[in-house]
Amino acid sequence: MLNTITLMGRLTRDPELRYTQAQTPVASFTLAVDRDYSRAEEKQTDFIDIVAWRQTAEFVSKYFVKGSMAVVNGRLQIREWTDREGNKRRSAEVVAENIYFGESKRREGGESRSDARSGGGYGGGGPAKSGPSSFTELDDGDGELPF
Repeated sequence: MLNTITLMGRLTRDPELRYTQAQTPVASFTLAVDRDYSRAEEKQTDFIDIVAWRQTAEFVSKYFVKGSMAVVNGRLQIREWTDREGNKRRSAEVVAENIYFGESKRREGGESRSDARSGGGYGGGGPAKSGPSSFTELDDGDGELPF
């Protein structure tokens, strides 16, 4: 069986980081994802609940805020629960396996964040220097190749 989903959208709120009784980190947030549309159609947006666990949860809560563009790769999960009135309810959510930066972000001082991914939940990447100052001049030596 195959259950995989990839979404790209903007966070509608800052991720909410909590911990289970066993101190496992879990973050939840909502992603606003635009549907494809033609010029004749009206733009529609879906608001999709996302849940991330462990290092992925810590990564998203550290590097993403409301309005950030994110690419989420994970699986769709249907959760059944009972509300306060005793009614049985169902809700769909995406359990994130990987979360990527969906855009570069200009930072103070002219640095930009690279389009890094979480690497299965780990916060990979970080600031990447831009411009010619990130290169080092090499000495040409005698101009002969060593092979």
